[in-house]
Amino acid sequence: MTDRTSEYFLQHDGYCPVCENEVRFVSQAKWLRDSFKCPKCSSIPRQRALMKVIVDYFPGWRGLHIHEGSPGFDNLSSRLARECAKYTASQYNPKLDFGRVYEYNHPSRTYSNENLESQSFQDSSFDIVITQDVFEHVFNPEKAIREIARTLKPNGATIMTVPIVMKTQPSRRRASLIEGSVNHLIEPPQYHGNPIDGNGALVTIDWGYDIVSYLQHHSGLSFLMIQIDNIDLGIRAELIEVLIGFKRPIASL
Repeated sequence: MTDRTSEYFLQHDGYCPVCENEVRFVSQAKWLRDSFKCPKCSSIPRQRALMKVIVDYFPGWRGLHIHEGSPGFDNLSSRLARECAKYTASQYNPKLDFGRVYEYNHPSRTYSNENLESQSFQDSSFDIVITQDVFEHVFNPEKAIREIARTLKPNGATIMTVPIVMKTQPSRRRASLIEGSVNHLIEPPQYHGNPIDGNGALVTIDWGYDIVSYLQHHSGLSFLMIQIDNIDLGIRAELIEVLIGFKRPIASL
């Protein structure tokens, strides 16, 4: 059911893929991406879309080697860490040594300090590499996706959410890194939340749908962009596309 009263912009009874409960999703604002929440686990639409894709494509995910880059303290990342015995978290902290493992207050208990553009993990380490809204913050996405492809096992996949703000327009760079200094190409600079830095994470690229060809070209992975609109699962909002890059040959038909 829907209810456009002064109290709620939208309500709908359904099933949450993140916490696996029957719930009434509610939003008090028109911007559903951040406000259309599950009352049980506080998940938002892009997290529910990501969880559905993980379950649909990798139903045995609990037994796989999963690396999540820059996981937040949301219930999706927490669930992956709790239920997957081979889950590895990584964070980017330039103040600490890269390639070392540190403790922190997350269900994963520890994280490996990694630069996604130059990772310390061995080749073919993971079945799945997950990133939630990370690729709009890296300075060299071509290096990051090559490193992800290197660390994937054969038949593995990277699964990511990225806000596709440019849609059919070409992707554009907002900031670059020149000899260690940030060069802002579009003002004012934009920042998003950062799980380990209260100053936030700088947005470096506004992506369009051409992200699929870009990532595919630089990684050799075969990418799909999945768009889900299923209000019964609480998956309805702008900018909640899920990308999957498979490390496997194209099927012969």
